Amino acid sequence: MHKIYMAHPISGQSYVSVMSYYTRVTKLLKKFGYEVLCPMTGKEMLRTDMKLRSHGLDQSPVTTNHAISERDRWMVSSSDIVYLNLLGATMASIGCCMELAWAHDKGKHTIVVLEPGNIHEHAFVLEAADVVFNNEADALLYLKKLSKGI
Repeated sequence: MHKIYMAHPISGQSYVSVMSYYTRVTKLLKKFGYEVLCPMTGKEMLRTDMKLRSHGLDQSPVTTNHAISERDRWMVSSSDIVYLNLLGATMASIGCCMELAWAHDKGKHTIVVLEPGNIHEHAFVLEAADVVFNNEADALLYLKKLSKGI
């Protein structure tokens, strides 16, 4: 079973919308046979936040700046694949860019989803990605085939 780390913009989003995305995609990826690593694991204490911040959460030991960065880096390092969905991003996600950079540096298979004109359409993102899709359906179909060895 391959481990896959999911990355998706979090800052500026509500806990409910972020968890809705991660829950939906986690179910699919598990169905495909992946062990899923998610950056929101163990962060239920943020559920009342209307707008998640990019720093200074400090509501618990697992939400300090250092804890978030180090755990996400560990999860990326532990994974075989990093799936980064940037569709519809309205502001740059520095966290996602860091996760992609860590994955690229560690030789992980990186799949990125972003539409033309996305704020993340940058040479560094495009070059760090092994495969770039412009829609989620094609990316998930690829991940399904990859898990089955098709």
